[in-house]
Amino acid sequence: MLHYLFAPLQGSWDALRLFNYISFRAVAAAVTALLVSFLVGPLILGRLRAMMVHQVVREGTPDSHKSKGATPTMGGLIILAATIIPTLLWAKLENRYVLLALLVMAWMGGIGFLDDYLKLRQKRMGVKNEGLVERYKLAGQVVAGVGLGLWLWLDPISTLPGASTTVPFFKYWLIVPASAGLAWLYVPFVTFILTGASNAVNLTDGLDGLAAGLCAIAAVTFAIFAYAMGRIDMSGYLQLFYLRGAGELAIFCAAMFGALIGFLWFNAYPAQVFMGDTGSLALGGAIGAVAILLKSEFLLGLVGAVFVAEALSVILQRSVFKYRRRKHGLEYAQKHRVFLRAPLHHHFEMKGWPETQVVVRFWILGILSAFLGLSTLKLR
Repeated sequence: MLHYLFAPLQGSWDALRLFNYISFRAVAAAVTALLVSFLVGPLILGRLRAMMVHQVVREGTPDSHKSKGATPTMGGLIILAATIIPTLLWAKLENRYVLLALLVMAWMGGIGFLDDYLKLRQKRMGVKNEGLVERYKLAGQVVAGVGLGLWLWLDPISTLPGASTTVPFFKYWLIVPASAGLAWLYVPFVTFILTGASNAVNLTDGLDGLAAGLCAIAAVTFAIFAYAMGRIDMSGYLQLFYLRGAGELAIFCAAMFGALIGFLWFNAYPAQVFMGDTGSLALGGAIGAVAILLKSEFLLGLVGAVFVAEALSVILQRSVFKYRRRKHGLEYAQKHRVFLRAPLHHHFEMKGWPETQVVVRFWILGILSAFLGLSTLKLR
């Protein structure tokens, strides 16, 4: 928005030419997001406290976490506001990359908000806190995935085929299902990536600052990729596919990074507020959408390796438990679990790691994953 406002004045004041540069607008978006977090954070936090919008403590929660039932949730509203507002201010709003990323984030945030709202309403009514029925939540995520997949397939937004993806560590290697008459497979592929990313972040959100820190690392990593792939000179030098207009996604990712750093001010241990499904589903959807838009779905597995591990730990725990219960009975299955508790971060808590130690060590693993992803820029 600011780009259009100051563009006519650039001829009379050279300093306004800065608004033409994505790098400047990305940094400005990150700073703006941080400031918005600090401004709206206390307002939203105060409102949540006044409404007694407290975290729902599930059965089987570790004793060390039961005191968190008095902590407000739905803090993801801070992240949404601090990401969307700076993006609208600093990005070019006719850019379809940005519009699609914002749309997916808002849609997933809406699903999460509804889930959080229903959990809190059920808690007040004294009924079991199930929130949004699982199949309805999944249906909402699938709708977003199918919609995004169909849009990119039928109306490509870059010079590359809509139904295509790249492979890390290989230069100019493009997988195009249409070449084998299987273009329709792209839609379920995108749906799987988007649904998997949103649920993986949701599962990771269990400790103070854990999901927010890891998402901030992933956001700044994809901001670098978006910037590189959106510049014809840089993408040529790094032997990446050039995606015209994709550089604007760097502004969206930078805004998300700033919003998450600002949110950590309130979410760091001991947390004053939790993001809830409102934040975790929105963040997972946004990061997944960015990876899809950049044709870098497989790269997401490297950059978000911790999220993948968290999701796989839950899948493995449940699958093995069900198998052993069927074969050997409930008592045997309960005594012979793969992990002491899933997701993975709770397993290490049960082994005696303090919460802050788990969070920082997982952040370190997230940084290592980001470095591995960034290494694909040159290791080709």
